[in-house]
Amino acid sequence: MSESSRISKRFAELRERGETGLVIYIMAGDPDLETTRALILELERAGADIIELGVPFTDPLADGPSIQAANERARAEDVTLDKILALVSDIRTVSQIPILLMTYYNPIFRAGQERVARLAREAGVDGLLITDLPPEEAGEWKSAADAAGVDTIFLLAPTSNQERIDIAAANATGFVYCVSRTGVTGVQSELPTDLRGLLDRIRARTDSPIAVGFGVSKPEHVKQIGEWCDAAVVGSAVVNVIAGEGRAAVAPVGELVRGLKGA
Repeated sequence: MSESSRISKRFAELRERGETGLVIYIMAGDPDLETTRALILELERAGADIIELGVPFTDPLADGPSIQAANERARAEDVTLDKILALVSDIRTVSQIPILLMTYYNPIFRAGQERVARLAREAGVDGLLITDLPPEEAGEWKSAADAAGVDTIFLLAPTSNQERIDIAAANATGFVYCVSRTGVTGVQSELPTDLRGLLDRIRARTDSPIAVGFGVSKPEHVKQIGEWCDAAVVGSAVVNVIAGEGRAAVAPVGELVRGLKGA
């Protein structure tokens, strides 16, 4: 983890304060890029520690119904990676909140891995989570990202074997993203009973921060996760508010996130 990374600095601050980190996912361009900009700034005011921006993609396999719908709304707005990088660059004139992009490998590969890593860094993006790029096959991207000074966040899931945990733990920068359950994203009423065991397996292999996502939607979820690891990731619960409120979502999203951070 780069010591100069905004992500690593934020986690260091959180550890010093004994505070659980809150990573908030929104789809860039849902309902439009102007509202996304306003949402990012409101999320920061509401206590979000890291913003995870989804990049619209034609085949978002890891995403559940809520985020797939957000993906379609953003695609209807013709939101592209280049436009998202321009948005982040604009955000950097007023905010230094850590920002990572959640995307898929195909658009990165097609655009050129070194180019994407370089442009991401120049725009002020701190890290990328490439959901369908397993750590065993990420060497080329990781080299480009490391050279550009961009963190690479890897996903680990209940199905991850020990070898994959070891590789991800050794190569992740920024933090390790622990998927709480198998399947796709989406709001859940309870955290999985086997989550603690998975977190213990990951923690045994890394000192990097660990964040838990997929199904995290309530203050009590955030509180429980904070007792086990470093941060909670909330996505679909926020995206659902945006779906319902559209351009008027900024204030209610802020209210939701204040409640989550208060946990």
